[in-house]
Amino acid sequence: MATHDIRVTVNGTPYDTQVESRLLLVHLLRDQLRLTGTHIGCDTTHCGACTVLLDGQPVKSCTVLAVQADGRQVSTVEGLEKDGKLHPIQEGFWEKHGLQCGYCTPGMIMTAVDMVNRKGHELDDPTIRHELEGNLCRCTGYHNIVKAIAAGAKAMKGHVQQQT
Repeated sequence: MATHDIRVTVNGTPYDTQVESRLLLVHLLRDQLRLTGTHIGCDTTHCGACTVLLDGQPVKSCTVLAVQADGRQVSTVEGLEKDGKLHPIQEGFWEKHGLQCGYCTPGMIMTAVDMVNRKGHELDDPTIRHELEGNLCRCTGYHNIVKAIAAGAKAMKGHVQQQT
């Protein structure tokens, strides 16, 4: 199997590593870098549990090859917390009970961070629900997830933007 030397920056930390041609980004994150916040839900891009930001854009890491991340910036849910303080979107999920089992939560949070960065801080329920297409939760009716994202979006107004 062919291998490639890559350099990828994850949550601000550069990593030099060797990967097989077929290794998926989600497996690089979880298995080699031990960043297990990114979850594997379906391997077919349907659930969104593996969503990360690649150069600031949301991608489903179960369908991105690790070699495609060479020279790029990856942001995962682990990179949102700073100095022991949760990111406003994470706080929103905590305060508004935006999770049940929590399996989809990292992907929902990363999608929400991107959503706020693109759409602004005043998000209505229909916008949030539309933007969450491609992120599935099998436990909730999405009501508290929507409330959590709306609260987190408002709280992000004064928040210093994360480096992605």
